[in-house]
Amino acid sequence: MNVSSSALDVLVIGAGQAGLAMGYHLKQTGQRFLLVDRHHRVGDSWRNRFDSLVLFTPRSYSALPGLPVPGDPDGYPTKDETAAYLESYAQHFDLPLELGTEIDRLERTNGAFQASTTAGQVICSQAVVLATGAFQQPSVPSVATDFASKVLQLTPDTYRNPKQIPAGRVLVVGDGATGRQIARELRSTHEVILSTGRSRRVSPNRILGRNIFWWMDKLGIMRMSRESAVGRRLRRADPFPGKDLALDKLRRMGITVVGRLSSVTSRQVVFAEGETAEIGAVIWATGYRDRTDWVDIPEAKDGNGAFNEERGISPVEGLVFVGRNWQWSRGSALLTGVGADADYVARYLRR
Repeated sequence: MNVSSSALDVLVIGAGQAGLAMGYHLKQTGQRFLLVDRHHRVGDSWRNRFDSLVLFTPRSYSALPGLPVPGDPDGYPTKDETAAYLESYAQHFDLPLELGTEIDRLERTNGAFQASTTAGQVICSQAVVLATGAFQQPSVPSVATDFASKVLQLTPDTYRNPKQIPAGRVLVVGDGATGRQIARELRSTHEVILSTGRSRRVSPNRILGRNIFWWMDKLGIMRMSRESAVGRRLRRADPFPGKDLALDKLRRMGITVVGRLSSVTSRQVVFAEGETAEIGAVIWATGYRDRTDWVDIPEAKDGNGAFNEERGISPVEGLVFVGRNWQWSRGSALLTGVGADADYVARYLRR
């Protein structure tokens, strides 16, 4: 379905889970809108992740508004299943899409927005939703340049499976859920060192026979704002479910758990407590960072160049966000919670 860019009320940049949820709610308003995405298929951001990735939310809490995820509601969808669901979601609601379109510049002119694509197209709209999500570009520390060229370096975006990794010792830096999942997978084929940072709490998958997300939903925890006392504690602790990923269990599996990476010389690494090791490969699971340079609207950013928003609303009239981490609640960057933020932002745009 094509929409003339000259007639757009709303341009949604990004057709991942955040953009699709936004499209669902915009369709209820009757506004003329278009979703653009740099990928050539809806769901490619999930297809391109490592092979063994499984969501930590069950299917019953992995759905966007209006369409359940097929299959066992208590089971956990794979990354390919999630990609297929997102693609079917766009088709089910006949959302207007323009795929294979990357926006490399956004500016505001004469009270409207102009989005320029890498192919030279210009899309004009009265309002813009930045739905590029919370996880855009892997964050790799500067110490990475101190490794010898023969040391293979990957991120969660480029790691696929253990076959990529040469024989020998591999270092996984970052012990969030992704880093721990990758370390656990690699331990069956390689000697693995997991470099940790600040303490992370791992919550159980189930309590009294119910999934942890069932409890968080029924107790309202998933909807508690980042400004609430519970929300502030959750943001500080940043827990994730999966007791199989607890550090003591990983140690029992044979993974060497050390502290923060301190320095690198060629293939030799030194950790905060003085441990040293020689490695042949490293996977940087050290999080993601925003890309803001392509938004040529100074008022949309703070003094450090980061996006400036409050509950997804920018100080620039007509510019909004959806899908950002803790945009409002624990669920803001998750399939289960992004719909509520999209609804809030859509109602704001309608006003």
